[in-house]
Amino acid sequence: MQWCSSDDGLSCSEGHRSSLNLQTHEGGSICLVCLSKLISNPLSPTVHVSYALSQLSRSLSIPHFLQSLLTFHPHFLVSPLVAALSSFHDQPIAAQLTHLVLALSASADSSVCHEFVARISDRVSSGVLGWTSPQLHMLHCLGALLNCEKDNDLYSHIKDMCSLISVLVTGLHLPSEEIRGEVLFVLYKLSVLQNTSAEGDGSDMFIPFCPQILYLLVDVLMKTQNDDVRLNCIALLTMLARRHLLREECAYDTSNTSSYGGVNSKEIEDGTKGTSLVNLFAEAIKGPLLSSDSKVQVATLDLLFHYLSSVKTSGYQIGVLVEENIADYLFEILRLSEYKDPAVKMCLQVLDLLSTAEETFKRRLVVGISTLIPALRYVAEVPFHPVQCETLKLIHECISECPGSISTSQLEELILVLIRMLRKHSDGEMGMIPETFIMVCCVFVALIRSSSCNGALDLSKSIEEATTHAILACLSVSERNINQILQCLYLLKEAYAYSHDGNSVNSSKLELRSGILDICRSHLLPWLVFGVNEMEEDIALGDRMKNRIYLLLSSLLDSLLEDDSGQPIRETALHLPRDPIDLLFLLGQRSTNSLDLPSCQYAVLLIMYSSSLYDERLADEKLILASLEQYILLNRVDFLNRTTDNLTVTRLVNLYGLLRGLGNMSYQIHYSREAEKIIFELINNDEWDLLSARIHKVSLKWLFQQETIVNSLCHQILKFCRSYNLEEAHIIIGNNDQTINVQTLAELVSTEDNYGARLFVCLLAQLYEEEGHEHDIICVLNVMATMTHVCPVACEQLSFHGIAKTIRTWFYSSNTFSTTTYTSVLILVFNTLCSVHPQTLSADQSWAAMMERSIPSKKVDILNEESLFVIGIISLILHLSTTKALEEASKAILFNTSIISIVNTVVCASSSKGPALVDHDEGTGTGETLIFVLLLDYFAVKSLHATLPGFVDWQNFLDSTNPAEPLAFIGIRCHDLCRFLHFGSPVIKIVASYCILELFSKISNQINSNHEELKCTIGYLMSIRSILEGLVFYNDVRVATNCSLCLSMLMGWEKLRNETNLFDESSWCRLIIEEMTVSLATPALTSQSFLSSQRPALLIAIALLKLRKIPQWMRSVFDNSSISGILENLAASDFSTEILILFRELLKSDFLSTEQIATINQMLQECRKRVYSSNAQEGRPNEPIKKVLNASYDMGDICEYIIDLMTSEAYIDTGSWGFHTGSKKLLEEIELFFSTLTVDDDICR
Repeated sequence: MQWCSSDDGLSCSEGHRSSLNLQTHEGGSICLVCLSKLISNPLSPTVHVSYALSQLSRSLSIPHFLQSLLTFHPHFLVSPLVAALSSFHDQPIAAQLTHLVLALSASADSSVCHEFVARISDRVSSGVLGWTSPQLHMLHCLGALLNCEKDNDLYSHIKDMCSLISVLVTGLHLPSEEIRGEVLFVLYKLSVLQNTSAEGDGSDMFIPFCPQILYLLVDVLMKTQNDDVRLNCIALLTMLARRHLLREECAYDTSNTSSYGGVNSKEIEDGTKGTSLVNLFAEAIKGPLLSSDSKVQVATLDLLFHYLSSVKTSGYQIGVLVEENIADYLFEILRLSEYKDPAVKMCLQVLDLLSTAEETFKRRLVVGISTLIPALRYVAEVPFHPVQCETLKLIHECISECPGSISTSQLEELILVLIRMLRKHSDGEMGMIPETFIMVCCVFVALIRSSSCNGALDLSKSIEEATTHAILACLSVSERNINQILQCLYLLKEAYAYSHDGNSVNSSKLELRSGILDICRSHLLPWLVFGVNEMEEDIALGDRMKNRIYLLLSSLLDSLLEDDSGQPIRETALHLPRDPIDLLFLLGQRSTNSLDLPSCQYAVLLIMYSSSLYDERLADEKLILASLEQYILLNRVDFLNRTTDNLTVTRLVNLYGLLRGLGNMSYQIHYSREAEKIIFELINNDEWDLLSARIHKVSLKWLFQQETIVNSLCHQILKFCRSYNLEEAHIIIGNNDQTINVQTLAELVSTEDNYGARLFVCLLAQLYEEEGHEHDIICVLNVMATMTHVCPVACEQLSFHGIAKTIRTWFYSSNTFSTTTYTSVLILVFNTLCSVHPQTLSADQSWAAMMERSIPSKKVDILNEESLFVIGIISLILHLSTTKALEEASKAILFNTSIISIVNTVVCASSSKGPALVDHDEGTGTGETLIFVLLLDYFAVKSLHATLPGFVDWQNFLDSTNPAEPLAFIGIRCHDLCRFLHFGSPVIKIVASYCILELFSKISNQINSNHEELKCTIGYLMSIRSILEGLVFYNDVRVATNCSLCLSMLMGWEKLRNETNLFDESSWCRLIIEEMTVSLATPALTSQSFLSSQRPALLIAIALLKLRKIPQWMRSVFDNSSISGILENLAASDFSTEILILFRELLKSDFLSTEQIATINQMLQECRKRVYSSNAQEGRPNEPIKKVLNASYDMGDICEYIIDLMTSEAYIDTGSWGFHTGSKKLLEEIELFFSTLTVDDDICR
């Protein structure tokens, strides 16, 4: 390059032509020939080359210079620049060269760029440069050229495309991130510029290199940590996915690969051998999916979307992606994106595609539901957001296919979002495409039918609001969509069913029911009337409307009754009349000439039957019954000849039963006895199947009131019992779909106005009499046990109709039955005794007889489950005897020698274990047996006192002259109970404490009423006292309280009263009282639970204050400061009966000062006012326990029930300081304190 003076401007110093010597802006010139020689020579100093290139770059910015170059020498520098690129390894020079190439290509016409592309691609394709720095520089320049071209014609100027791609694919093997990035970018730009091969045969240029290039790309994506390389790789894979090339190796014909210079599969890295492409692909995209670069993340989501959208992607590949946790990654992206686009849109689109792998995807969906609901909240706020429908579909699938996966808080949030969507749509604030509206309704229906919605959460108000907005939105749009209307009606139907579910008398559900009826009256009916008016104005239009209504009705029946139930209506829609009265008239016709009449009549019968299930009528019940009877009479021959299918007969019988039942409920209607006789014949001929069709409760009750068909009803009940699934995890409560279930039968059995209970008892008796029906007996017994579980009141009617006699007959029969049958009988007996009113049992002596038959005769110290079950039932019988029921049965049990022997054997064996008894809890055979025997003893003591008053000398339970002599009745002596109380496990301690408390109560009553002296020694009583005192601080308040009550009674016995020094010297009693006073005087400790824990000590203090001679140390414990501290720490709301009695006894014993009495007086005034204002009702008795067993019980359930029964009814009249709770007793004690205070004042005066 030469700079010439003004007088020597024709040529350069080398003598080159002046036309090739171009003038610069600064007065110099550049010789293109000299420049070309300099930059083309690889031996030229790099400093000179760099300076020359910079001067050329500056000159190209001068318009005159650039115009001269492009006008006269546009292609002159192409070859030198390309040669320079392939010669120099220096990066800065390569950058200058690339900049010049791009500048010339952008300024000149397209031919210059085409030549550059042709020459550079030819150099790269030749492979002569290997993978040196010049090759990389050439590749970078080629990529830049391909990226800046405005048209797509560059592809045609690459001479050997296959060789170029082959070289580029080879470069992907190299570990250099820079080389891989450049190769990937060039391959991506080539795929964008041209989609088909140069031969024009329609094939793709990448096919000869597949699947090897796919494995290489996935490997690069998996291993690279460079985001630029990732973006280039993802972009290329996306283009391949769009052209459906991203598929497994088996989809390609690899025989022609080598002919194109492709990469052999053996050259793929070892890490990918033997692994399918989809597995590698799934692993490769995990990193980019969680990339911190949002561009990489979005590009990866786009790649995944196009891969899944490809027609070549199979269900297996989608399933693999889900198994590889790709769905979990998408849910995480959604969460981290804070639910903003574009991540929300793309993630939900991909999740929708992944959901086609149903079973595999469901497990991921359960975890992802917590992410989908916030995503729905976002997309719901954007009008016509493209993924609203997809989001709703995913949520619907989770609710429908994965019951229980949605929590209560998620349920509430989801409902709020759905209601907001419907409200905005109905108000016209936000539009919604039909598909989205339909999915909103579908999700709401799924929610209504889900277990989460049918639990404790009451969604009545939300459901009413949603259905209102849905109906308004559906009917207000100008172009009504039939699918929208159908889905909206289905939502309305499910909402109405929800209003009848469970506790249908709930006020909120009653409001929901009323609201739905208002919707029908104010919106749906006017819409239908409008349609009818249009039909009357235009007959042709009316026929079309009529057909549409019938088709709509048939679709509804498909949904409601399933199994294409609406098909008969669709087939006859053209022949059915418009007027409902004409439908009734059609039903009463008989013609042998019309072939369409039977089909039309069946369609009419189907309409009447289905509408009756939802308490809808085509006309007045009298007209419907008359038409139905006419239909029955005209078709009697067909019915009796059995030419009508059983389903039709069943629906006919069910409809007839409903009409007759409604007539009996409201008024007496005239009916045809002949038609009734035909109906009964159909039933007795086994053409009616109770289980095959839905039935209204009114119809079912009427059928169960008909004595003529009791045998058939027994047969239907047996069929139900056989089909009942004992393995089901839950019991259906309610009967909104009018199917026969245990709840329905239990409700029938529990009422007196039908033969339900009698049928079950008779069926069981019949099966007992016949041999070979043990399986049927078990089925019936299990259903009866489940009935009494869901509806305990059903036991009343079963007992009234002689279930006890039936079971007793079985006990005494010669037939042998299995343990399963025996256990099922015991469950039914147990449930009956738990639920039946005592008056129903009072005259029935079958219970004792069957129990005596069940008692084991062998003397064993560990009883099996059946024997323990029998002991539990015997305890229930003894308990019932205290209410004047089963008294004779109880007496027989109390003196039964086998039971007495078992009790003595168990007691002896357990007592002999001593301290080791603590290891035998309810989980061991010994512990479980002892618990049941102790429970039996408790109820035996109560029963002896109730049924044989005055018969038992209760002092015999104390130390006697001959302790080895057994009792003549069921009972456990006091010292044995004390051993169990001292050494037993926690549960044994609880039961033993109630037993000894009951026994002490009876002894005290006998001593006080008969003025008897104790027959036992002081030493015996002191040993009992030691055990009782040791348990006053026991952690179970029941045990501690019972022991305190026993100690209080023991202190009141005359023999101990005379031994005053025993209590004066009792350091243990003093410790109890001192601990109590300190605790009660400690600030911030007085709470209801804390005061309850102090009850045992309070009872001891009261008993000590009632002694004839109060121990001297009591005055030092209850000194002035401690009493004042207790009063300062107590509030009026803290007063309990025991605290009031304590203060009253302290008052009577002159422990209180005048100031303390005044303080108590004021606090009692406040306490009385609080009690009165709270309107407490204390006089009502405790509700009886209604817990019963189902077929899948365990012994723990029985034990828990009997213990609850014992603790809930353990009211012991132990004096004025006894077991009293409630505001009524509190008020009584307040008055007693005031009375005592008045008496003391009078004495003082």
